[in-house]
Amino acid sequence: MEQRYFIVIVPLEEICAEVLQLKNEFVLKYNSKGALRSPAHITLHMPFLWKEEKENGLVDTLAHFKYETGSSITLHNYSHFGDRVIFIDISKNKELEDMQKQLVRYVKVNLRLFNQDGSLRGFHPHMTVAGRDRKKQHGFNAWEEFKNRSFHAEFQLKNFSLLKHDGKQWNVLRTFMLND
Repeated sequence: MEQRYFIVIVPLEEICAEVLQLKNEFVLKYNSKGALRSPAHITLHMPFLWKEEKENGLVDTLAHFKYETGSSITLHNYSHFGDRVIFIDISKNKELEDMQKQLVRYVKVNLRLFNQDGSLRGFHPHMTVAGRDRKKQHGFNAWEEFKNRSFHAEFQLKNFSLLKHDGKQWNVLRTFMLND
């Protein structure tokens, strides 16, 4: 049976807790629950289908991806996509961009995953706090509230995670170190 998987960066637990508070604020004020279905994360590779019986091979292959880095990721303030998606912005980071490109190339070659088309959307690292599930009239109100709020956090780029969907939400299946 095929399952849904997703390759991401999950920040430190204390950052995840802060982001969860923000997501819960959107639930209370705007009835936006969609972002609660996944842990705080930065998407590296879009969700894809994979046969669950071949999950060990997927995990083993991802464990062999390495990228030498000493970079940190800086989360800074808020931005939005369209009327409804609000996110914590990520400061420009060449190492993160290079690592993401190499990872996408690696899974394309080694796992034959072809659903990541960077030429259409490009890589825009961000951490979603409110998704498309909000009613359109709430979009403008929420952005008016968040556009002048500040957020700042930083963490080392040390690892990436494979998420698996359980039918209701995304859960961390395995975390992989970039430098061993």
